[in-house]
Amino acid sequence: MSESPPETSPPRSSPPETGPSGSSGSGSNLSATSPSGSTTSTAPGDPKPRRRQARGERRIAELLQAAANVFCAQGYTATSTNAIAREAGVSPGTLYQYFPNKEAIAVELGDRLLHRMREAHGQAFTPENLALPLPALLDAVVDPLIEFNCRNPVFLALMHGSEIPGRIAEEHDALHASLLARIRDLLGHYLPDLPAAESARIADMTFAVFKGGLALVLAAPEGPERDATVVELKRVLLRYLDPVIGDATTTGPPPENRTGHTEWIHTP
Repeated sequence: MSESPPETSPPRSSPPETGPSGSSGSGSNLSATSPSGSTTSTAPGDPKPRRRQARGERRIAELLQAAANVFCAQGYTATSTNAIAREAGVSPGTLYQYFPNKEAIAVELGDRLLHRMREAHGQAFTPENLALPLPALLDAVVDPLIEFNCRNPVFLALMHGSEIPGRIAEEHDALHASLLARIRDLLGHYLPDLPAAESARIADMTFAVFKGGLALVLAAPEGPERDATVVELKRVLLRYLDPVIGDATTTGPPPENRTGHTEWIHTP
């Protein structure tokens, strides 16, 4: 879809000082800060630049939220900057003051999502989790990753869409490789003598099973149906991994039953 020319093209350094729009959506929940959390410093006693900066950050967050909503609904390829502007409740000219094109919006959105996904990986793969029995370990690893994807459905829509910007594809591939490496490290922790080729094969299969199950989780309606799908995904992972590393994990009584947690180890 071709994109309409901007209505106005003021310099990027002069963002409008309008308030937040009324647009909302479920594509993601984006903050106004960059992935690094950095902000531009201002001189003490000079509140106006700080207020202008805050307004600009809010507007960028609104535009990214609108883009997330439209990417989820239409896909990256079919989305236009005009559609994003409509979703955000601003003119195309206002959008172009912050982003020169759709690709720039996607790159900024992708950077923030990838940063959050790395944080989810950090919560999942911790030294403390390695001391857990396998069912509890799967809870600790799978839950943060599922929670991230359920909160940010645009992640899969953007990362797996056709014609996404090359930078996003490269960073996603790097994240994918990092996750596989973490799974191989986990296998190596329990089975230090496992041949590298076998470890890589088991890691690839585990990740493929998770990705396939994740697609079903996201497709399921929120509530009991989604919770039940998560239970089934964990059960499949357990049945696959238990013969491999089950005996090597710490044994002990399962934690308290919680929806979607350790009660899934019992086959009905």
